[in-house]
Amino acid sequence: MFRTPLTLFRTLAIAEAISWTLLISGLIIRAVWDFPLAVTIGGGIHGFVFLSYGATAILVAKNQRWRPGATVIAIVSAVIPYATIPTELWLHRSGRLAGEWRLTATDDPRDAAWHDRLMRWFLHRPWVLGLLIAAAVVLLFVVLLILGPPGGRD
Repeated sequence: MFRTPLTLFRTLAIAEAISWTLLISGLIIRAVWDFPLAVTIGGGIHGFVFLSYGATAILVAKNQRWRPGATVIAIVSAVIPYATIPTELWLHRSGRLAGEWRLTATDDPRDAAWHDRLMRWFLHRPWVLGLLIAAAVVLLFVVLLILGPPGGRD
């Protein structure tokens, strides 16, 4: 399904923008019609997609060997409404999303590092990788739900 880092990153960047729309719509509905459940639903979806986008940005950054600056920009773009779309365009146009998944080692000495070998092992088992990332996102999401919303309760 996600044959390249570009397709995965683009999908999550668009999903993150859509989730911002759900959250903002929920805030408007709560303000206009006094219906707080709209924020709960929109905010929950946005939170889950936000965490998923962050995990995806880290995976793609590792695969593409981005420098820390590009990685930070990709992750931080999720905090600003709709910023993941221009970020994805910039990363794509600058060549940072070009290429395939790094499934095999090359002559590059960095390929011998344990974390690169581990990444290749997971990339050869995308279902295991997907389940691991989903489990980590769900666990973090549950912990954040237990901690409560930012700024406390209304």
